[in-house]
Amino acid sequence: MSFLPYIFVLLGAILWGTTGTAQTFLPDSAHPFIISAGRSTVGGFSLLVIMILLKKINFKTWPWKETLYAAICISLFQLLFFSSVLLTGVAIASVVAIGSAPVFSGIIEWVFLKLRPSKIWGISTSFAIVGCLFLFLNKGEITINPIGILYSLIAGLIFAFYTLSSKSLLQRVEAIPAVAMTFSTSALLLMPFFFIYDISWLKDAGNVGIIFYLGLATTSVAYVLYARGLHKIPSSSALTLSLAEPTTAAILGVFIVGEVLGGMSCIGILLLLGSIVVLTVGSKPNRKVA
Repeated sequence: MSFLPYIFVLLGAILWGTTGTAQTFLPDSAHPFIISAGRSTVGGFSLLVIMILLKKINFKTWPWKETLYAAICISLFQLLFFSSVLLTGVAIASVVAIGSAPVFSGIIEWVFLKLRPSKIWGISTSFAIVGCLFLFLNKGEITINPIGILYSLIAGLIFAFYTLSSKSLLQRVEAIPAVAMTFSTSALLLMPFFFIYDISWLKDAGNVGIIFYLGLATTSVAYVLYARGLHKIPSSSALTLSLAEPTTAAILGVFIVGEVLGGMSCIGILLLLGSIVVLTVGSKPNRKVA
């Protein structure tokens, strides 16, 4: 069994973990919906131009239905996630959103695809859930906002659906064109927000630079890595590996943003890392339910 797909997903998740921290460097006037729209626009269209120049996309035969499903899911995920970061902080928003996604994915695969999650997935996810609980019980200065947590939970559910719809798309097209088309479609869906909310803060070159970082590093590169790995491994396994995102986010939240994590949160981070190790070393394909 090749571990490379797992490494791709892991690296993509680490890049995602920098997303919330990057958002904190934007001014208070930067609405989460504009951040989402800007990220999709930069990440999607930059890849799309390259793919068109390389003639990697055939618009006539493209699987539009799967692309639209994935684009709607990733658009909603971004809107909810960036709103949650604003309300409840980088670490908690990331932990709840991505920490809940593997659980939702396992349930969805079991109910709709008749795939029973493996024992390794169960063990790994149990580690992850306990780790998330430890982070949630942090006694530091992170604000626990119920609405923000609700946004994160819904974001986790939607990200699970994104992973499944994206996996369906990847069965028909290559990873990079799939990411390019998904985020370009997402950008079109989110475009109206540019005309609704204040965008005067985009006149600052530093703010534009952060949007480009979010678009290129945490979108183009990260999602290409994630998609290439997702094509070869089960959705639930990919989502559990995505727990590297909240781990990264929590660490950056402490050392960069200045959020305070207590002893319980440190234990939570170690449990999340243990979850990733268990899954990477022992993961096997899910079994079909009889």
